[in-house]
Amino acid sequence: MKVKTYDLGEISDDQLVIAMIVARHKGKNVYVRHKDRTTFEIPGGHRELNEPIEECAKRELMEETVATTFVLNPLFILGVERDGIEDYGQVYSAEIEGFSDKLEHEIEEVIFIEDEPEENTYPAIQSTIKNRLSRKEL
Repeated sequence: MKVKTYDLGEISDDQLVIAMIVARHKGKNVYVRHKDRTTFEIPGGHRELNEPIEECAKRELMEETVATTFVLNPLFILGVERDGIEDYGQVYSAEIEGFSDKLEHEIEEVIFIEDEPEENTYPAIQSTIKNRLSRKEL
């Protein structure tokens, strides 16, 4: 698997299949754990048919973290190549202000931590996102 980043607009909107959200709440990073896994990841998910990518990011953030109030900003595009095929997703930042009190979808747990979880579902993707965020003023 190869993971790389692109600037916004470098990949056409119709090629974006996923939204990923680097979320924070009260100065801490927000990670989620899917009910079928023991590892943590940033919120995100696949775009539905005819759904704008920003709406996908909002929907996924609300579904996975039960965020009700937040500010969302596009950051960059992430490309993940497997078996010679590259899929693209838009990465957003979100500052979450408020939450509902009950998880209702596929997420079992939401955590708020200073750094990153010890058990990361997608370490190559997470490290690429972290590296991109640390090298550029976003």
